[in-house]
Amino acid sequence: QVQLVESGGGLVQAGGSLRLSCSASGPTFRSYTMGWFRQAPGKEREFVAGISWSGSNTRYADAVKGRFTISRDNAKKSVYLRMNSLKPEDTAVYSCAANTQYTLETGAFSSWGQGTQVTVSS
Repeated sequence: QVQLVESGGGLVQAGGSLRLSCSASGPTFRSYTMGWFRQAPGKEREFVAGISWSGSNTRYADAVKGRFTISRDNAKKSVYLRMNSLKPEDTAVYSCAANTQYTLETGAFSSWGQGTQVTVSS
């Protein structure tokens, strides 16, 4: 089973940017569909973005379209989330996720990292 470790979170002012990284273990990273989810205090976890194994297909939540960009580097076994124009409502723990079903359906993700905190001040 793949193990995922996130990094890059922190405190940023509204309007600022952050880049999250997720490193994966295991020899089969190339076969995983990858995604980012977030969970704010008192709220359920929600899908943020997903990317297919090849990087050719992506999907975004409406709340982040046009501001966030997901990308991956299979040679480095890593996936990234570039977050621009951050808003206070983006504050959450962001977790990396993986699935082996070659789908961007949010319910298919089955492996999760521990998460990294992103705090956006107003």
